[in-house]
Amino acid sequence: MPRVKRGTVRRAKRKKLLGLAKGYYANKSKLYRAAKESVDTALKYAFVGRRRKKRDFRRLWVVRINAAAREHGLTYGQLINGLKNAGVTLDRKSLSELAIASPSAFASLAQQAKNAAKVAVKAAKSAAQETRAAGKEAKTRPSARA
Repeated sequence: MPRVKRGTVRRAKRKKLLGLAKGYYANKSKLYRAAKESVDTALKYAFVGRRRKKRDFRRLWVVRINAAAREHGLTYGQLINGLKNAGVTLDRKSLSELAIASPSAFASLAQQAKNAAKVAVKAAKSAAQETRAAGKEAKTRPSARA
């Protein structure tokens, strides 16, 4: 097997890694082994952070929407459910921006959600009454066995 010395390749690889570690504290920016460990850890946290960022933003949007919804007498869940019943397909990011940038537009959406929630409650009550009536009919009918 031939001997491999890796002269310039090794130097380039180490220089690249020390460049990534630039600005790190103490030996973590100067010595290769310490720098390699700290860069590996930093890259791991960066990977995790890119996923965390999505969760954090969604939580922020939900908090903003909830605050704006409560100003109009709704909870977050009631608002989202009402908008879904009304057929409004805005995502949470857009709703959050509307709540901040144009409160009047958000107020109209909140009103739509309230109206849709009232209609859904009426529909649910009528459906419950129908099932109760159907149940009473089944009880009053004579059985086929007797």
